[in-house]
Order: sequence, then structure tokens, then C-alpha cells
Amino acid sequence: MVSHALSSKLWNKGMDQSEIEAIRKLLISKPRPVGWIERRQRLDEVGSVWPVADDVNLVSVDAGGVAGEWSNVPGSDPSRVLLFFHGGGYCSGSIRSHRRMVSEAGRAAKVRTLAIAYRLAPEHPYPAALDDAHSAWRFLRQAGIAAAHVAVGGDSAGGGLTAALIGRLKAAGEELPGCAWLVSPWVDLTMSGSTITSKDAVDPLIHKAYLEELAGAYVPASTNRTDPSISPLFADLRGFPPCLIQIGSAETLLADATRFAAAAGIADVSMRLEIWPHMIHAWHLWNAHLEAGRYALGSAGEFIRAYL
Repeated sequence: MVSHALSSKLWNKGMDQSEIEAIRKLLISKPRPVGWIERRQRLDEVGSVWPVADDVNLVSVDAGGVAGEWSNVPGSDPSRVLLFFHGGGYCSGSIRSHRRMVSEAGRAAKVRTLAIAYRLAPEHPYPAALDDAHSAWRFLRQAGIAAAHVAVGGDSAGGGLTAALIGRLKAAGEELPGCAWLVSPWVDLTMSGSTITSKDAVDPLIHKAYLEELAGAYVPASTNRTDPSISPLFADLRGFPPCLIQIGSAETLLADATRFAAAAGIADVSMRLEIWPHMIHAWHLWNAHLEAGRYALGSAGEFIRAYL
């Protein structure tokens, strides 16, 4: 399914393109630096330009040996949780950079959220991030949260990590989450998607040379990048839980999303794919000043509520 009532309503009424253009200008004004530390600082700065809403309650937590942060707003159901993994190419990103996006996703879904600060490459290459994701999942289960009451989600590398975690749970015979939410997911670290090239001129953020650098930092040289726990596009998706993918039409990772959706559909997975015209990588991050970000979060919230 490529469209949905919420997104269709937005585009049918004609969105003011000045909002996404303002976001593009913001990103251009803060170009990506060279060093890892500097890149992490830049993503934190860009992602936290607009703070969380006043009614959001934030609590730090040790999630099975991994740093995490709970968020909830009035009306959140404490028995239902969105477990979220931030993007940043496995090398940057943080709870801070994604705090506004995660807390508003929780509001839309009417659930608590648990954001995870998994270890980053190159200091901690694969499988550190996946191990941390698994630890966070076990933390929720040991806290008495039913697997069926957990949605697992993430953007970019966090979307790939979401799919990789589900693959690990499935292989281990563990109970699976109620649903998955993948935003602009990076699920093919071989970079074989056609839109890596065809969308390069319109994507302001993600380009092949940058992806190659990230993949080289995350994946040990001796490890095959087609390993499904690294590139979930190549996984056996049979038994995967219901999944929502949201991707912008101006993304080099568009083919990652469409190919993963197709593979899931072939595997009889309940799959919904939303392609948002003109949107850029993980546009939900700027929901405070981007109407399309708020609509996308609303659509994701409705999806999560339906399955939890």
C-alpha cells in the first residue's frame, strides 16, 4: 500500500513547500563536518533545534546495561511501548537528537516510548548496536511488558537495526513485537539500490560516498555486508510482524524501502508502504515546524495503535 488516508489528505490539500525548503536551508547552513565527534555534535544540534513539548515527561533509565530514556505524555498507556532506535548511520545520532521525534511518536500512538543509546561505530563496530538493541528488548520483556504490546521502530540505520533485531528474535525463537515502524530505513549496506544514484541530486543528506564511509566504519572487513543481520533486505522475512515503512520521494534510500516492502509482501507479511512526495531523509525529525512530519507521525501512531 503506497498511500494512506492521512498522507493523501495532506497532499490533496496541497502542502506549502516553503516548510521543507526551510528545512533544507537549515541543513545546508550546518554542513556535515569530517570528524566523528564533530558529526555527532552536529546531528545533536540539528535534531534538537526545537525542544520537546512542555507536557512530555522524560526519565533516564538503565535498559539492561544500555542507556535509555522513557518518554510519556498525558493519556499514554504505560502497558504499551514504542522501543525506538535512532538513525545516524550507526556512527552518530543520540537520544537527544531524536527526542522530539520519539516523544511525538509516542503521543500519536498513545504509548510510552523507550529510546536507546546503543553503542556507536567506529569505536564499537557490528554487532555492538544489535547486541544493545537485543538487551533493550530483553529489558522490556523482563519488566513484564508483553511482546505483543511493543512496537519496535527506528529511522535510517535505526530502521535497519529494527529489522535486524526482529530477525535475531525470530532466529532465536523468541516472541516478536506487535509491529514494526521503519522510517527512511537503511537495510542494504551493499548500496545496490538504483535510487542511490538516481536520487542523488535531490537528496540533501545521504550520498553513496557517505554511506560507504559509514558501512566501512560499522562492518568489520572480514564480515559480508549481505549478512541479514547487517543488511536485513537479504533476510528471510517470513513471520515478520506487521510493518509500516515511511520514505520520502527525495531520498537516495527510496529503493531500500521499496525493495524491503516488496520482499516482505512476497513473504506474506502485512506491510504498508508510504512514499511521501518531496520529503527528505527522516523528515519526521523536524515535525515542530514541518506539517508533513506531524502528519507522518500521526499516520504512524494510528498504525501502532491498530496493532498493539
